[in-house]
Amino acid sequence: MRLSVLGRETPTIQIMADRADGSLISIEDCEQISHAVGAVLDVDDPIPGAWSLEVSSAGIDRPLTRPKDWDRFAGHLARVELDAPVDGRKRFSGIVLGARDGHGIMRLDDGTEVALPFERVRKARLVLTDALIEASAALMGVPATVSEEGEEPAPRRRAPRLDPQKPGGPKPGRKKGGTRH
Repeated sequence: MRLSVLGRETPTIQIMADRADGSLISIEDCEQISHAVGAVLDVDDPIPGAWSLEVSSAGIDRPLTRPKDWDRFAGHLARVELDAPVDGRKRFSGIVLGARDGHGIMRLDDGTEVALPFERVRKARLVLTDALIEASAALMGVPATVSEEGEEPAPRRRAPRLDPQKPGGPKPGRKKGGTRH
């Protein structure tokens, strides 16, 4: 889903993985990816010296990196930063409406819609909200509203529906230093 190399002296290679079918990614999946990528990096040695490798799932407040992410998370709040301005702005916050013709479509707080060209998107990420937590929890079969003993249960709000195969889960990582230990 996303690959980043951060730092210079001891770079960190960050891999954010997502299943092609949208189902949940597990700790074991992250471990398998880490071992496979680590082995390739050890053999091919594209990064001189010591380095760290981190493999994780996308998580709840995941980045929107592909058009299908914009469609899957339609109805949820996101923040977007562009490399070049659109309508005089580089930063946007609003409700994701989906992807169309090479653009991510959002409804801003003032009700206007904006089409953000994917090639200009520097960063796009879901905002952690109660609705996103509830929708994600429902997909994992976990109750999202919990009440204290003796209190009335918290009212359930209708959350936007997500793709039932939504990935998520913990964010394990593996650090290593350039050569297999």
